[in-house]
Amino acid sequence: MTVDGRRGGSRGRHPDARRDRRARGRTGVRERRPVEHAATGDHAGQAAAERARARSLRRKVFLFGGTAAVVLVAVFAALWFSPLMSVRQIEYVGDGVITQEEALQALDIAEGTPLLRVDTGAAARRVATIRRVAEARVQRIYPSTVKLTVVERIPVLFFDSPEGPHLLDAQGVDYATEPPPFGVARLVTPTPGHDDHATQAALAVLDALPEALRVQVAEVAAPTISSVSVTLVDGRVVVWGSAESSERKSAVVSVLLTQPGRNFDVSSPELPTVK
Repeated sequence: MTVDGRRGGSRGRHPDARRDRRARGRTGVRERRPVEHAATGDHAGQAAAERARARSLRRKVFLFGGTAAVVLVAVFAALWFSPLMSVRQIEYVGDGVITQEEALQALDIAEGTPLLRVDTGAAARRVATIRRVAEARVQRIYPSTVKLTVVERIPVLFFDSPEGPHLLDAQGVDYATEPPPFGVARLVTPTPGHDDHATQAALAVLDALPEALRVQVAEVAAPTISSVSVTLVDGRVVVWGSAESSERKSAVVSVLLTQPGRNFDVSSPELPTVK
């Protein structure tokens, strides 16, 4: 009987416990679901608000950018056509033979031209068509000035022709037909000019000479690119050969010229000779 009473008691308690658990479970579910739904609703509201703010910001940025672009275009148009920003003065910088009148005629920029419309590159190229010009630079100086700077070619050699002496600069450009300045050496070669290989060899040799020796040069002969020779003002001759190994030849000739003789051959700098 005792055992049956415990079993019966046990069966009597279990249904109540199960009901309590079910009740608690149901109660818990009912309490949690509204919280979850509320949290989801808050997040959705925040996301919608953020999207609205982003759209508003994009509209503001677009409107601001559009307004700024319109203002910039208006300002640029005003400067492009405004007489306040037009050319009223042209400044010329040059200290050579080219006159200001000749340079400004080639520059071809009319007074009153809007400064922003001045094509400085094209203007510089027009000035550079003058044979004597080595470099031309054109600058805008606001509000109303154009500055032209001209660097002229410097003669380093000349060659004789039926028309008279022709001056060559360091690149071999034939830029003037006139008597050479004092101290400029004569070039003797079959076809002198910028595109002539023998002329370029002669220029390379002249450039490689020590400065103290270069000022003593009276003539550079270049029958071919490999047979360049230099005649000094005192009549001594330096046989250079080609322009190769010019640095070594330059060092050797400075020592060799301290010896007596009329002909100094450094075409083979390892075996120089004096006659």
